[in-house]
Amino acid sequence: MRTPDTRPGRARRRVGVLAATASVACLSAAAPAAFGVVPAPDPHPAVVELGVADAAALLDSGATTSVALVERYLERISMYDDAYDDQPGLSSVITLNENALAEAAALDAERAAGTVRGPLHGVPIVVKDNYDTGDMPTSNGSVALADFQAPDDATQVERLRAAGAIVIAKTNLHEFAAGITSISSLGGQTRNPYDQTRNPGGSSGGTGASVAASFATAGLGSDTCGSIRIPAAQNNLVGLRPTMGLLSRDGIAPMSDTQDVGGPIAKTVEDVAIFLDATVGYDPKDPVTARAEGLVPESYRDVLDDGALEGRTIGLLVNPQYLGVTPAEEPTSALVVAATADLEEQGATVVEVEMPQEYVDAIAQSGVIGDEFKRDLNTYLAQDGAEWPEGLAALTAPADELTLSDVVASGDVTPSVLTSITRYDAAPEMPTPEYLERLDKQDRAREILVETFEEAGLDALAYPTIRQVAQPVGESQPGSNCASSAQTGFPSLTVPAGFTDAGLPVGLELMGLPFSEPELLAMAYDYEQATGHRTAPASTPEIAAPEPTEPEPTEPEPTEPAPTEPEPEPTTPEPVEPAPTEPPAVDPPAVAPVDVPAGGAGGGLAQTGAAVGVLGGVAALLLAVGIAIPVLRRRFGQAG
Repeated sequence: MRTPDTRPGRARRRVGVLAATASVACLSAAAPAAFGVVPAPDPHPAVVELGVADAAALLDSGATTSVALVERYLERISMYDDAYDDQPGLSSVITLNENALAEAAALDAERAAGTVRGPLHGVPIVVKDNYDTGDMPTSNGSVALADFQAPDDATQVERLRAAGAIVIAKTNLHEFAAGITSISSLGGQTRNPYDQTRNPGGSSGGTGASVAASFATAGLGSDTCGSIRIPAAQNNLVGLRPTMGLLSRDGIAPMSDTQDVGGPIAKTVEDVAIFLDATVGYDPKDPVTARAEGLVPESYRDVLDDGALEGRTIGLLVNPQYLGVTPAEEPTSALVVAATADLEEQGATVVEVEMPQEYVDAIAQSGVIGDEFKRDLNTYLAQDGAEWPEGLAALTAPADELTLSDVVASGDVTPSVLTSITRYDAAPEMPTPEYLERLDKQDRAREILVETFEEAGLDALAYPTIRQVAQPVGESQPGSNCASSAQTGFPSLTVPAGFTDAGLPVGLELMGLPFSEPELLAMAYDYEQATGHRTAPASTPEIAAPEPTEPEPTEPEPTEPAPTEPEPEPTTPEPVEPAPTEPPAVDPPAVAPVDVPAGGAGGGLAQTGAAVGVLGGVAALLLAVGIAIPVLRRRFGQAG
C-alpha cells in the first residue's frame, strides 16, 4: 500500500492560511449595520460542524466570504489529512481542486453584485472520486486510472455547481467502490475521525470522513449496497440512498446499473434536503429518472417538520439478520432499540416486524454486482471524449479501447480489490439464467415489502444501518444491512442514533416505499431535532485563530534643521497721540426668557443622548440575536 506522501497522481497543494475565529464573532458581525457601519467579513471563520445551511447563513449576513471558507477548509485538509501529532491522519482526499479559490472569488463577486443562486451559493463541498469532473481526473481510487479524465461533469456535480457549490476536493473510496472499508491503491487507507485506528465505512469513506472532520460542509457518495449509508452511520452523519430514478447516475463510475445510485452525505437532514433540491429532476443521460416525474415536491427543505413523527407507524425489523443478537452486535442493537423509544416519545407508534423467510432468502440471493460490473464499467470507460494514459488500453485487445481487462492486466490495484475485479472480468456474457433468476428474486422482494407496508400500515421500517461498529484497520467489516434497499430500489435514510460505550457512532436507518423521501426526511428531521446525536470528532478540532500582531515601533529618522534667515534688529516706533472719539449710542437687545430644566441646560441633552445610546444598544443586540438564533438552532439541534 502506498503511503500518503507517495501516492501517484495525488494532487496535494499545501495552503498556508492563517486560522480561525470565534463563532460568536461571525454570528454578531452584522450588528453594527444597524448604525450604518458594515464590518469587514471575517477572514478566519470557525468551520467545525458548519453545515450547508449554516454556511449560507454566514454568507448571507456578510459575516464571512466564500474565499475565507475555502481557505479554512484547505487549511484543515493540510493539517489533518496526513499524519500529525500522534494520529496517522485521515487520508480522505485524493485530489484538491486547484481552482477552488478562484471559483470562490467569482461567487463572492456575484454575491456582491446582488446575485445569490440559493443556499449552496459559494458553499464548499466534496465529491467522491468516482463522479466525473471535467476539471479534475476521476480515478475510482485506482493507480491504474489516476489520470483518467472525463470530458465533463457528472450530472449531479454539474447541478450542484450551477447552484453555486464549490467542489473543493475529490475524496478517497474503496477502490472501484468494491468494498466497505475504504482502501485504495491511489488514496491509501482512509481512517475514521472518531477513532483513527478504525475504518470509516465505505465505499464512500473518504466523503464520510471528510464531512465528519469538517473538510467541507457536505458531500456526494454513491451506493450500490450501503456505500452512502455505512460511512454516514460510522461517521455520525446523515446519508440518503434515494429511490432508483430520483437522482441521475450520469457520470458516476458504475458497479451495477440495477443497483447503483448517487446521493448526499451531510451533517444534518436539512443539508440533505438542500442537496436534493439542487440535484433532482429528469436527465436524458439517465432515462431511469423519468420514473420521478410528477413525484418530486417543490422543495424537500419545505417538508421538514419537527412534529412529523406524530401519528406515524414505524416497523422495527426484529429478524436477527437485521437486528443483531451476537455479542459484537448487541451495542448497536441496544442503541437502535433506544432510538425507537425516542421515536415513540415524538408521537410515533413502533411495532415489531419479522419479515418472512421468503423475503430474507430473496434478498440474500438477488445481488447482481458480479453479473453487471464488467458490462457497466466497460460502457463507462468507453464514453466519448474520455482520455487516459498512453499504453493502458493496449494491455489487452482491442488496443484502442480501455476496458476492465486492461485495468486487471495493469496490476495497479489494491490486492484485495484486484482479486474481486479479476473475478468480475471473468464473468460470462449476459444474460445468464442465474442472472435472470436473481432479477426475479428482486421483484419478489419488492412485492413482499409493499405487502408488509400495507398490511401493517407502516410509514417506514427501522433497523441498524450496519450491525457492528467500525472495525480496526486491516480487519474485515461484518454486519451490513445494505441489501434490502439496494436490491429493491426503495429509498433509505440513515441518521445518527448515538455512540456506544467505546465512543463509536451508530446509525438508525429508515426505509420507505418508492419516492417517499419527503416523509423519510420529515420523520428523520423530527428525530434529529429531538435527540441531537451529531457531535464533532475530537481528533480534528478547530484550528486556533491567529493572534493579532502589533506593528513594531520604528525610530524616526534624524533630520537636519532647515536654514533660517537672521532676525532683524528690533526698532522702537515713534509714539502717536490717539484722537479722542465718542462711542455711538446702542440700545441693549431684547432677550426672551428661557425655562431651564432642573439639572441645568445640559441635562435634557444628556438624557436624550442616554436614551439614544440605550435604544442603539438594544437594536444592535436584537440584530445580533436575530442572526445567531437560526445558526445556533442548526448547530445544537433546537427546533426552529
